[in-house]
Amino acid sequence: MGRHSLPDGSAPASTGSRPGARRRTIAISTGLVLAVAAGSVVALRSDLLPFGEPCDGQSVRLDVAASPDIAPALDAVAKTAREGAARTDGRCLDVKITPRPAHEIADAFGQRPVDPEFQVWIPDSSLWVDRVDAGSGTPLTTAGTIASSPIALGAVPEAAKALGWPKKTYTWTELTEAATTDDALRLGVADPARSATGLLALARINAANAKDTKDGDEADTRTAAAAKLLYQRVADGDGQVLATLPRDDSGAEQGNPRRNQALLLSEQAAYAHNTGEDGGPDLDLFYPQNGTAQLDYPYTLVDDDETTPAQTRAANRFLTLLSEPGGQRALRRHGFRTDNGRPDSEVVDAAGGREPQPYSADPADPPSVKELQALLGMWTVTVQSARITTVVDASASMANPVPDRGGQSRMDLAKNSLLQALATFTPEDEIGLWKFATYLDGNKDHVELSPTNRLGDRDKDGTTHRDALAAAFGSLAPVPGGATGLYDTTLAAYEKACGAYASGKFNALVIVTDGANDDSSGIGLDSLVGKLEKLADPKRPVPLIAIAIGAQADKSALDRIAAPTGGSAHRVDDPSQIHQVILKAIMAAGSKGPR
Repeated sequence: MGRHSLPDGSAPASTGSRPGARRRTIAISTGLVLAVAAGSVVALRSDLLPFGEPCDGQSVRLDVAASPDIAPALDAVAKTAREGAARTDGRCLDVKITPRPAHEIADAFGQRPVDPEFQVWIPDSSLWVDRVDAGSGTPLTTAGTIASSPIALGAVPEAAKALGWPKKTYTWTELTEAATTDDALRLGVADPARSATGLLALARINAANAKDTKDGDEADTRTAAAAKLLYQRVADGDGQVLATLPRDDSGAEQGNPRRNQALLLSEQAAYAHNTGEDGGPDLDLFYPQNGTAQLDYPYTLVDDDETTPAQTRAANRFLTLLSEPGGQRALRRHGFRTDNGRPDSEVVDAAGGREPQPYSADPADPPSVKELQALLGMWTVTVQSARITTVVDASASMANPVPDRGGQSRMDLAKNSLLQALATFTPEDEIGLWKFATYLDGNKDHVELSPTNRLGDRDKDGTTHRDALAAAFGSLAPVPGGATGLYDTTLAAYEKACGAYASGKFNALVIVTDGANDDSSGIGLDSLVGKLEKLADPKRPVPLIAIAIGAQADKSALDRIAAPTGGSAHRVDDPSQIHQVILKAIMAAGSKGPR
């Protein structure tokens, strides 16, 4: 529990709460109905309820940063509290709501503990709070959730009709395929790196793929393919993606290739669009059959030494106002679900929901922080071009046969696995190849077999760089008598990777080895780590991903080498696992990169 605490008998909201939440959450000892009914006398004696009398100049200021979609509803409640002279500690409650995108605050909070200018944060999803907690950033305490909104697919009437709305229902997999395989349907989504709606939708697509295929690699491939299609029409944020819809009902607007005909969005966003005055055709909503994702709006207290006890009690007072009938009505008027996420017929109807669409279905269990991190990494690698140099151990021990693999050597299996990894990259990606062993090129322990160039580039004879790189991978062979010149090679490859950093791409260095450094005449481990620390630049990140094959590889040394670069080291007993480990490590490193 953080430094915040709620007075006995308080009644924070708990609408739309997530099952299995792992974060610090304040226990609610008394239900809202009991607190309002039985606790009214205590509240009156403490000057906590509105009196309807004008303020005498004495007030308690509470600053709240809120997701832009819910900020207007919160502001309405705060305005009512001011006009009704709602009090806390005998003084008027003065709540200021500031709209702030959740990803901006999560990024600031997650890097290190900070002193914010607000005492309460209400993002649109608990995933942002989970991310801060996982990064050991600014201490936070969640007091409950104040509203919810399921994520659906909204389509303009013409597109909805083509998809069979409202009678036809879809699973997440079917809905994504139906919306992305038809060239005539333009589907938009907010960037999952900046939008909880975009990321949670991607998580449900991935979960559906995993259930349908029963194969993790196949599921990842399907999700990556869906991500590539979604990226074609991605917008920076939730507000920006709504702006991509047609502005009016004219055929020209709906036929404009720059305008989306469908969006992955929250029910509340569809409600705001359909009831707004900006014009444009209303949206019809498809609710996926197999469990939707849900925005849950956690009421989050920011644990800060400068927060006074009066501000803490004011935060609790405002939470109570949001839980009371007036606050709940204000949230529903803005398109949010209250009452533990139960659908409101007026909200659903205005948002574009109709039976038999399963808008009453329970939400799916939320993804874990680890799962979301992997998805963000996948998104980064999938939609952002990569620049990766692969450095492969060619020492004599790579000729050793792998048990139970039909006599195939470590190098044979490593080559096949690396070729599988190569097949996952696009023509825009830049991939190169080095090999290393002691004294491979004069006094050097390494040689470049293929430069790190764009895979789609062609040579004069018309051969693509992908073809040339595949041939270079195929030519890899152990060097008889060659030892493992790991440290000198690592420094040389990392220096070159940093010097050739490509802005706007995911840059990385991958090293594959089955041994410990055998070159005593070269640089030592401590000196190498020191030089890597100096070379690593957080503004130009080049994570080093090390793959240790077998027990003879020096995993502890690789851990030290990878750490200052923001990368990671991994051990595999079977070299055929290399491509899977590389892709997962790239995804994890990509999720840490700058946004």
